[in-house]
Amino acid sequence: MYEDSNQILSLDNPRELVKPRIQVYSRTTCRREIKMRVRILPLSCLIFLATTVHAALPTCLTENDSAQFPSKTDHLNLYSSEQAFTVSLLDAINKATPSENIFFSPYSTFHALLLAYFGSSQETEASLKNALRINWAQNKMQVMHAYRHEKQLRARAAKNSSIEFNSADKIYVSKETELRDCMKNVFNEELETKDFLQAPEESRNDINKWVEGVTRGHIKDILVPGTITQLTKLVLANAAYFKGSWSNKFNPDNTRKDVFYSSPDKQTFVDMMYKKGTFNHGLNERLGAHVLELPYEGEDPRMSMIIFLPPFDVNGVENVLSKLTPESLEQALNEGMPREIEIKLPKFSFEKSVEFRPVLERIGVGNIFEPSANFSGFSEKQNLNLDDAIHKAKIEVDEEGSTAAAATVLFSFRSSRPLEPAQFFCDHPFLFLIYDVQSRAILFAGIYRGPEK
Repeated sequence: MYEDSNQILSLDNPRELVKPRIQVYSRTTCRREIKMRVRILPLSCLIFLATTVHAALPTCLTENDSAQFPSKTDHLNLYSSEQAFTVSLLDAINKATPSENIFFSPYSTFHALLLAYFGSSQETEASLKNALRINWAQNKMQVMHAYRHEKQLRARAAKNSSIEFNSADKIYVSKETELRDCMKNVFNEELETKDFLQAPEESRNDINKWVEGVTRGHIKDILVPGTITQLTKLVLANAAYFKGSWSNKFNPDNTRKDVFYSSPDKQTFVDMMYKKGTFNHGLNERLGAHVLELPYEGEDPRMSMIIFLPPFDVNGVENVLSKLTPESLEQALNEGMPREIEIKLPKFSFEKSVEFRPVLERIGVGNIFEPSANFSGFSEKQNLNLDDAIHKAKIEVDEEGSTAAAATVLFSFRSSRPLEPAQFFCDHPFLFLIYDVQSRAILFAGIYRGPEK
């Protein structure tokens, strides 16, 4: 089932402010652990740490919040923004960590930065608005309505879903930080005061325990000693957890040792899973890749693993990324047709940590990490800026759980379709998404380039 620790705005009262999601901001490290086994267990946490340099109001997010009414299409615009953000972030991470496996949660990263956006002003606000691809919005309140509507839809879906997705946010504020009263009300559930000045290590341990709880014990010690100091004033934290089983599981008896081609001159034996069945499959000539959808179990599957399989080439994945846009992604996700497919997927697990500050700066978040950052939306009496952001993720895949796929060497790119059954052999690097089909949200994304030592 889906769980969401945040309160949601009632559609019956569009003026009632509710609590959104957050991620940690300060000099903290951000770690995401994600586990996929018999069930896919993606876990994610993004933490930003900030230091200081120095009853809900109607003018909290805009000059007149009460005059802003939600639109029926705003949440769709938010989904489109998240897809565009995902494409940009995936490309930036790939350039920062070339030739490595990648796994991260664009969903939690996007929502964490949304929280920063709600508290930003002037140049900082403009940069975040561009980075988040939310220029369609006239003001923050319009984004807030869309954000809450998305959360409400997800909460409704949780009631009847066999898939578990839990995402939670926290705003940890030092006792000395004077927050605006309206922000205390808007984020009342997420806000928690910490004595960073007198008890930085105790505060760090408390945050780690919260993350560990949200991720069912899979992410531990997100913040290492020294990341929370007496100078810490604000921590925005988001943690996400996902667990799902394949609707059509792999038979362990069919798993065999097989070769995975990481590159033309590097091959490794892996445990390769095998199954044959009917799945949505498409050949996307625009991206130059075959696309396969593997749904998670449920009467009406809402979540799927989407695998992009380029031809075997030194730059196969990079070529796909260079052509990946929100439009080409949407086309690839929509054009699959049911057909009988023979599938080979490697069993794998890996853990990745990414220093997110340079990655986020690459996609244009502006001065959020500089002393010149303006987060006066949070506090008008103290100047807050973010210091760092580090992301950690872990994924495990086996016969019964969510799987990351690779591509086949034998694919040719022509419009005609091969004879049934088609072969989708993931024996070289591939790109994958964990995708919410109903909401069109990309929860997790990654690139698998082979087993790591």
